[in-house]
Amino acid sequence: MPVAHVTFGTKDLERGARFYDAIMAEFGGDRTFAHDKAIGWSFPDGGPSIGITYPFDGEPANRGNGTMFALMAANEDMVRRVHAAALANGGSCEGPPGPRANGFYAAYFRDPDGNKMNAFCVPTEA
Repeated sequence: MPVAHVTFGTKDLERGARFYDAIMAEFGGDRTFAHDKAIGWSFPDGGPSIGITYPFDGEPANRGNGTMFALMAANEDMVRRVHAAALANGGSCEGPPGPRANGFYAAYFRDPDGNKMNAFCVPTEA
């Protein structure tokens, strides 16, 4: 079954919007909807979209321990730009850009609500 979208809970929609506007801009994506309780973004080439929302049940948003959303970047430079955009817009570093043991080039970060994400690519051989 294809994944349609990923939604993260947020405690501050405006703060989250600044973060995701910056991240999605690096992929050429933009907002596809916004209202007083949720905002969503899509990628220009399709694929799963990303959303943030105040939890429907009214309880505080919290992050999933062990949960991570990975964004495939076009190249190593894009990985570095996404990581920098994340940190410049309220995110925190969970692992700087660099090669990983599994052959990926990746950077790990959290959004302002603590949701873990990464940007990665599979480097081409020189």
